[in-house]
Amino acid sequence: MINKTVLVCDDDQGILEMLVLVLESYGYQAVAESNSPNMFKTIEQVHPGLVIIDLWMPEMTGDEVVKQLRKKPETQDLPVIVISASMDGKQMADNAGATHFISKPFDIFNLIDKVEEYYA
Repeated sequence: MINKTVLVCDDDQGILEMLVLVLESYGYQAVAESNSPNMFKTIEQVHPGLVIIDLWMPEMTGDEVVKQLRKKPETQDLPVIVISASMDGKQMADNAGATHFISKPFDIFNLIDKVEEYYA
């Protein structure tokens, strides 16, 4: 059985709700988290198969979260898609060890295609 749980982290409530709705409409179990430091506890609880995180978060940035995930054996291979409107977002995401980067505003179908690649 494939783990189709996706953990979504964004401090923009509108984007967070939209992503959860879209992912669920495609058959994924989407778990929303708006506070990036809580991600580690949420990952332990729900064991997502994929994480989508915004780069610019208030307390702990997305790239900092990715760096922490890459340091732990149990999450070092967890696929992480970083999303951001930042001009240097791709470089920051790559440097942190993100699996993929998608710039905002993003095409929802491109995002779903990328998510589905990790569950193929």
